[in-house]
Amino acid sequence: MIDLYTWPTPNGRKVSIALEEFGLEYFAHAVNLQKDEQFTPEFLAISPNNKIPAIVDRSNGQAVMESGAILIYLAEKCDQFWGENRYQTLQWLMLQMGGIGPMLGQVHYFKKYNSGKSVYAEERFYKEAQRLYGVLDQRLGEVEYLAGEYSIADMATWPWISRFEWQQISLTEYPNVNRWYAQIADRAAVQKGYDVPMFVNAIPQAD
Repeated sequence: MIDLYTWPTPNGRKVSIALEEFGLEYFAHAVNLQKDEQFTPEFLAISPNNKIPAIVDRSNGQAVMESGAILIYLAEKCDQFWGENRYQTLQWLMLQMGGIGPMLGQVHYFKKYNSGKSVYAEERFYKEAQRLYGVLDQRLGEVEYLAGEYSIADMATWPWISRFEWQQISLTEYPNVNRWYAQIADRAAVQKGYDVPMFVNAIPQAD
């Protein structure tokens, strides 16, 4: 049994989707970010950086924070979803962690929630989002999934792309991403994991 501490954000959904894909038994604990529950002493004992998601593996007492580290931990635990090559998988996972997540998150912050407050920031991060979508589109024109076979790199990246509407991105401009996005959205584990710890909205449909 794994205890999952999460909230329905792209980073949280990475791990709930992964737990469903790995077929691991888990219990989801909602950490309400709007109520600052990520700052409670109990949660900080598991995730000192006060960020979701985090897990505790009851089989060995191991606590893991940071979504990328959790995905690696689960892949090693189950020896699954390493794609065609472990380092191909890790490099695309790192791109998500260091580029796609942070940059698309800034698009959300400036274009969706603070539109008009900083035109420079909106343009800067939107241009970078478009560039990153282009990187993904080129890669997915060469292979079916980011690491050739379906892997934790896809599980990490897909939840951020599922907010393409927040990013004001049309997936029709990136046909290979569009194909990949729809293909992953059809997976039963993705559909189930998307609604953890609660249903918020239906999975956005690709164009």
